[in-house]
Amino acid sequence: MSESNPTVRTGAQQKSVTLIRQIGVVSATALVVSNMIGQGIFTTTGFLAGDLGSPELVLGIWLVGAMVALAGAFCYAELGINFPSSGGEYVYLTRAYGPTWGFMTGWISFFAGFSAPIAAASLAFAGYLGHFWPALHPDRPVWSVGSGALSLRLGGAQLVATALIVLFTVLNFFGVGLIARIQNVLTATKLLVIGSFMLLGLLAGSGSWDHFSQSAVRTSPYPLLGQFAISLFWIYVAYSGWNAPTYVAEEIRRPERTLPISLALGTLLVAAVFLALNVVYIYAVPLEVMKGELAVGALAATRLFGPEVAGTFSLLMAVSLVATVNAMVTIGPRVYYAMAQNRAFFRAAAYVHPRWRTPVNAIIAQGVCAALMSMTSFPNLIIYIGFSLTFFAVLSVASLFVFRRRPGWQKLRVVSFAWPLFPALFILVGAVTIAYGVTLEWRVSLAAIATITAGALVYHFRFRPQQAGDPGEPA
Repeated sequence: MSESNPTVRTGAQQKSVTLIRQIGVVSATALVVSNMIGQGIFTTTGFLAGDLGSPELVLGIWLVGAMVALAGAFCYAELGINFPSSGGEYVYLTRAYGPTWGFMTGWISFFAGFSAPIAAASLAFAGYLGHFWPALHPDRPVWSVGSGALSLRLGGAQLVATALIVLFTVLNFFGVGLIARIQNVLTATKLLVIGSFMLLGLLAGSGSWDHFSQSAVRTSPYPLLGQFAISLFWIYVAYSGWNAPTYVAEEIRRPERTLPISLALGTLLVAAVFLALNVVYIYAVPLEVMKGELAVGALAATRLFGPEVAGTFSLLMAVSLVATVNAMVTIGPRVYYAMAQNRAFFRAAAYVHPRWRTPVNAIIAQGVCAALMSMTSFPNLIIYIGFSLTFFAVLSVASLFVFRRRPGWQKLRVVSFAWPLFPALFILVGAVTIAYGVTLEWRVSLAAIATITAGALVYHFRFRPQQAGDPGEPA
């Protein structure tokens, strides 16, 4: 049940220094592409090979993920044109269900939405460098404590990941204009690398189409249907990023036009790339050989071109992951900034540097959290991220059923087509995946649930009393 008519302030209402609208269609689409084409497509297929064991299922689950991501992108586009302010799900859930839910989605965005994915992408970057320096592989820590879902580790991979996080945390101090230009260059480089890899792999690589008829011995202990649902967490994380422009909507020019175009165009482009790249992976390497491989792109390049050329592609793929780190480091702090503007997060996160016009405190806090999370194992990070983000994305898409009953709501034509096809598809797939996650991966799911619950408690005891007792002052 919704709480009483919460007011969500935008940066335009801030009395001091505010964010400015300077991101166009190209840069917004680049944010989508850079967020989506990241550690997921460069790492996931090797794990899917052992979990699913069939080329048809591996390609099929990427296709399912594409359809769900596109449905979500259409729904978020409608939400974004009605609420063109920074914050994404925080704004939508606050408006739909009340400030407690809004705070929890912002809280989970800090941990699972951005800090953990930044850590995962940085670890994947180190994993690709492991092609040259094996000591940098994430599974070869110098020091570790605990086991399973609760293990922590420290080694070369974690140190490299932390250095990358620190670099882009500092760069993001100096203005979104500078970062957008860097992002455009990194995104173009990423697309050039992937395009060259796919084209040369199929035309000149030493692969075989027979690999598509060769299955692998499954390593998963779960039934195939249950594992397919769990593997959707990996796919959801790989496709996450289609909602990236909604987090910086307050800095987007003409959001009513830019948001729908960038969300749909970016998602369709990336879906085509993901499917094609997986075809190249399987063409290069049989699933049995691919099982459990983190740097699957480096393995495929070695099989296609030999170790000398593969080294070049491995380095370029590592550079491509840098674009993902930069995009997430840029977007995340805008969520915390928007929350702090509404007295629903720590006041320091609302501080905007008067010269650089960036939320520097929020950027620093996120960088510290991401560096600490890089000590967690890569598979556990992915499931933790997938569970948390799926839960809140489902709630956000479900909010359309609330908003569309309100007068003055702007309906996006594509969402109205066969209503409620797109939101129903997204909600159904997400709910099934969450149910299987709680059942089969309960330890990591419990960590995600604990994080969400902690957010509710922090809001209840820290922020709600202040808002009720002194609504005129920021918390």
